[in-house]
Amino acid sequence: MITTMSAEDILAIVRSTHSNPHYVLGMHEVETKAPEGDKKCVAVRAFFPDAKELRVIDAADDTKSWQADKIHGDGLFEAIIWDRPAKFRYKLKILNYAGGEWVTEDAYEEWINDLTGYDRYLFSRATHYKIYEKMGAHIRTINGKRGVFFSVWAPNAARVSVVGDFNNWDGRKNPMDLLKDSSGVWVLFLPGLGVGDLYKYEIKTRDGAILLKSDPYALFAEQRPKTSSVVHTLEDYKWTDDKWLKQRAEQDFLNRPVSVYEVHAGSWRRSPADPDKFLSYRILAETLVPYVKEMGFTHIQLMPLAEHPLDESWGYQVAGYYAPTSRFGEPRDLQYFVDKCHEADIGVLIDWVPGHFPKDAHGLRRFDGTALYEHEDPRMGEHPDWGTLIFNYGRHEVKNFLISNALYWLDKFHFDGLRVDAVASMLYLDYGRKSGQWLPNRYGGKENLEAIEFLKHLNSVVYQYFPGAMMIAEESTSWAGVSRPAYLGGLGFGFKWNMGWMHDVLDYIRKDPIHRRFHHNQLTFGLLYAWSENFILPFSHDEVVHGKGSLINKMPGDYWQKFANLRALYTFMWAHPGKQMIFMGQEFGQFSEWNCRKSLDWHLLGFEKHSGIQACVRDLNAVYVREKALWSKDFAPEGFDGINCDDSDNSIISFIRRSDDPKDFVVAVVNFTPVPRRGYVLGVPEDCYYEEIFNSDASVYGGSNVGNIGGVRARSGRGAHRKPHSIEVSIPPLGGLILKPRYDK
Repeated sequence: MITTMSAEDILAIVRSTHSNPHYVLGMHEVETKAPEGDKKCVAVRAFFPDAKELRVIDAADDTKSWQADKIHGDGLFEAIIWDRPAKFRYKLKILNYAGGEWVTEDAYEEWINDLTGYDRYLFSRATHYKIYEKMGAHIRTINGKRGVFFSVWAPNAARVSVVGDFNNWDGRKNPMDLLKDSSGVWVLFLPGLGVGDLYKYEIKTRDGAILLKSDPYALFAEQRPKTSSVVHTLEDYKWTDDKWLKQRAEQDFLNRPVSVYEVHAGSWRRSPADPDKFLSYRILAETLVPYVKEMGFTHIQLMPLAEHPLDESWGYQVAGYYAPTSRFGEPRDLQYFVDKCHEADIGVLIDWVPGHFPKDAHGLRRFDGTALYEHEDPRMGEHPDWGTLIFNYGRHEVKNFLISNALYWLDKFHFDGLRVDAVASMLYLDYGRKSGQWLPNRYGGKENLEAIEFLKHLNSVVYQYFPGAMMIAEESTSWAGVSRPAYLGGLGFGFKWNMGWMHDVLDYIRKDPIHRRFHHNQLTFGLLYAWSENFILPFSHDEVVHGKGSLINKMPGDYWQKFANLRALYTFMWAHPGKQMIFMGQEFGQFSEWNCRKSLDWHLLGFEKHSGIQACVRDLNAVYVREKALWSKDFAPEGFDGINCDDSDNSIISFIRRSDDPKDFVVAVVNFTPVPRRGYVLGVPEDCYYEEIFNSDASVYGGSNVGNIGGVRARSGRGAHRKPHSIEVSIPPLGGLILKPRYDK
């Protein structure tokens, strides 16, 4: 039996250790000894472990075929075609041991690589910002063949194969080629595959272990508990939001109204027919979007939608960074949802999790048998409290993976911004660790210098490519400059969650009103640093789970007082400098803690107090968006003017919010005791009528209707609180007022 292959190549193919199978398999022009002497011809080699026989068929004339010899008993075939001196197009006809027969194209017929040297260079420099269009699985038509081009980064693997239903999940059949450079990238084009095909990468490590991994760059995945990646395309959705994107790019988001409704897509509402069934992205587009529009929120913030294996992680333990979770539909359905939000003039933010990833066997952990995406040393690479792994931000390919992922959600799904989770855990090497459990940086400090550089790089690139996008940091420490530009030494975020304000205010509001006078500083302390960052005031999902109780249940007092307290708190929050965000269900005073496995308690809206608090939030949003003074100068001290922030004896706080126009302002006053305050004096800057444009104690909200019968007129020249004029107002019990000067009355 004649063969043109070396013994070493034969063994490498059948043992699945060859890193360049195209060098052996497929059609090759060879010069070998024929009966009449040396002769140029072609040899076709193929490896099919379950094949009994194999024939090579001329693709141009299927009447011509050649029987291949079985060179190795494990299924390596070779056909030396003596009468063909040059390559030609062909197909393979397979006969298996069960008698089955089929014709297929040969994945190794020709060398196909869609990943250029420049692509790999940029990837190795962490500057290939659209690497998601190259890495992973992409449908291509190359040299007349339609199929899927696969590429994966696994520099320390001994062999990588694409496996799926198409090859019976046999890693011997479709080994990939390791590119002949230092990139560590493996590639393979498989003709005949398309949208919907399941696949994974079978990785043989240097020590011989076999790993079965999902594609880090997969665009779609099977629904849990299954973990296969799915071939998909994102290019067939027709967007209609060009006007929205153009306006977004031209606006200064810092000086725009931002009122955010945080949503867990799996539990906002469940199917009425089947409470255990999720609503799809498309049904959410037809139900959630109109609701948010009616409520007057400017933005929806979605908890993580990247594919994750465990529902109870709420999406914060991501296994598929580029795959929108299949729980709610296909990627095009998510695109439709975002499009419908923009059609309704609602921005859409998404939680993004670059701080850690889970240890699931099919995921990124020891992807090629080594600590590739994470650190080898657990003192650098593992969160002891969370049981998750930390990305190695110093490795350029890992950094590129994350930065391009952030851009991917903004590019392919038109999200308007990212809320970056757990930034503090990224910034500090000793986060969640005791002495001896962490390694200092090269200067002996606890700052993660590589993570800091990564965040600056990330934010700079996002704003370069997507002007108008919002980058929001969940950063729980006093790290300076989180929302300051990277070129000025900051981290470069646009916003930072004000966790300090949130904790102080919630601790204050829990107290019985009789004791609040002794803790008034918890209301006002946030004003000492309110302009040090671009703050968002968050009452997030974290505050209504794990025994913390819902917002309404944090309120002291009887049933009436609980709702009055919450309405007063919301009035203070909406009037306070900074943007605001509340978690779903808190707008109608849900009593139970949030449960990710069931719908919100929408039936509560059948009760007056719950529908009242919902109406209160709706009207607060309407006043907020309408009044420029409440948002146009959130991050400048001149946008705030205290009236009396020190009235701890009465637990009352009062202040003015201003816009650029000195005549355009509102007066806010909130009483945190259950005692109505009549004839309460507030200093004001203008001698005019002050219209009561919002009263949290209105009867339509379930209140007692204590107020000022539409407004009050200033007492000309009778100044107070360092203001030239004053007004006397009736402040409702556990209530808040917003008043606006009217110069035409």
